[in-house]
Amino acid sequence: MEKALDDLARLPFEDLGFARLDYHRALRKGFPEVVLGQGKTPAQIAAIAERLAAHHDRVLVTRATREAYDAVRALISDAAHHEQARVITVDRRRAPPAGGTVAVLCAGTSDVPIAEEAAVTAAMLDCPVQRLYDVGVAGLHRLLSRLPELHAATAIVVVAGMDGALPSVVGGLVSAPVIAVPTSVGYGASFHGLAALLTMLNSCAPGVAVVNIDNGFGAGYLAGMIGRGHTHPSP
Repeated sequence: MEKALDDLARLPFEDLGFARLDYHRALRKGFPEVVLGQGKTPAQIAAIAERLAAHHDRVLVTRATREAYDAVRALISDAAHHEQARVITVDRRRAPPAGGTVAVLCAGTSDVPIAEEAAVTAAMLDCPVQRLYDVGVAGLHRLLSRLPELHAATAIVVVAGMDGALPSVVGGLVSAPVIAVPTSVGYGASFHGLAALLTMLNSCAPGVAVVNIDNGFGAGYLAGMIGRGHTHPSP
C-alpha cells in the first residue's frame, strides 16, 4: 500500500526541481519522454535518466556528450552511448522490433551524425532500420543500386546538406513516405543548411515531408511512428 501511494504521488509527473518528468508521456504517445541533453549538465541528465529508467523500459537522450554518458553510466549500468549519433539509450525491451522497416539515407559521410541520430531513434520506436549512407546525387548510380531496399521500406528518412536534392530524387522513386532532413553541412552559400531546407520545402516529388535543420531525432521519431502503424505498445 505504501509503495502504491508513493507511485500515485509521483503521477503524472515528478518534480526534480530543475525538471518535471512527464511519466504519462508513454500512455499518451506510446513512447516515454525523450531528453534533450543540449544545455543540461551531466549531473542533470543522469538524474533525469535514472528516474525515467525506473519507470520505463526505454530511455532516449539526444545531443549528449561523452561526459553526460559517463554520468549516466555511473547510475545506470546498462546505458549505451551511440557516440556518432550523440545519443544515450537504455533499452530493456524483451520483444524484438515489430514495426515496419525504416530506411535511413544520407547524401554524404559528413551527414552521417544526423542520419545516425535518426536511425537510433527509429530503432528505439520498435522499427528495424536499414542504413544506406553516402548515396548522394553527385553519384546517382550509388542510390539506384539500392532500389530494392528502398522499395521494401515502410518509411524513409533522407538526410542531406549542400544542395539538398536527394529527398526529391528518392521521393520520385518510391511509394513510401519520405522524411527529408536538411543538414548544416556545406560551403558558404549553403547558409548553414538554409539552402538545403528551402530545396526540400520546394520538392516537386509528392510524399516528401521536411523537418528542421539537423533534426535527425524528429525525422527518426516520425518515421518510427509510421513504421509501427501508430500502435501504442505497453509503456
